[in-house]
Amino acid sequence: MKQVIVIPSRYASTRLPGKPLLDIAGKTMIQRVYEQAQKANKDKTIVATDDARIEQAMKQLDYQVCMTSAGHQSGTDRLAEVVKILGLENDDVVINVQGDEPLIPISVINQVADLLVNNPDASMATLSTPINDVESLHNPNVVKVVSNIKGQATYFSRAPIPWHRDSNNHQPNSAITGYNYQRHIGLYAYRAGFLTEFSSWSVCDLEKTESLEQLRALWQGHIIQVEPAVETVPEGIDTPEDLERVRAKLV
Repeated sequence: MKQVIVIPSRYASTRLPGKPLLDIAGKTMIQRVYEQAQKANKDKTIVATDDARIEQAMKQLDYQVCMTSAGHQSGTDRLAEVVKILGLENDDVVINVQGDEPLIPISVINQVADLLVNNPDASMATLSTPINDVESLHNPNVVKVVSNIKGQATYFSRAPIPWHRDSNNHQPNSAITGYNYQRHIGLYAYRAGFLTEFSSWSVCDLEKTESLEQLRALWQGHIIQVEPAVETVPEGIDTPEDLERVRAKLV
């Protein structure tokens, strides 16, 4: 069983144009993500892109890169193309590390891979972290996840789930009470064969409504294993302010 880290990287970004190739203390963002991911010591680390500029930047560093179609509707569909190009076996593990997270801890990369390996009934694995403030609970950009007693995801939502009928969790500036709300962290491990299957399915209504592609897997009856992250995962880089924050940490 191989374990392969795939880092999807697209050049276009409405809030931060050319994001993957922006400089962070002397290295491009995608270079820093690649070098951080390599520290997990998996069988392969590879950047998946649809942009020749990113491909060239990786090749100049002698880093592995895979050109993929520009027509994919989701990052998961891009991963499925990488599985085909690399000829991975169905049981191989594909770890999806986002291309805008140069500070991602190695511990959580290994954690999500081990979580999938240790739960053979699961098609996917992912991580979560507690939500401690009402503002995040009601922020639609903060995706919430609810799991069952076996640690299997039952639903992901941009809404505050579960809805606590009798608490003050819906009042501004109030403290979170009554439930251990969990924020979903966008770090995944997949079985390679599942990715091929995933890419053949139509987008389901739940996925369209929430704009969350992992709901396609739940809709099809697949198991997504979830557990709290063993280490805090810093937020990725989406804005110029995020970029300056990370630069300040790496000077």
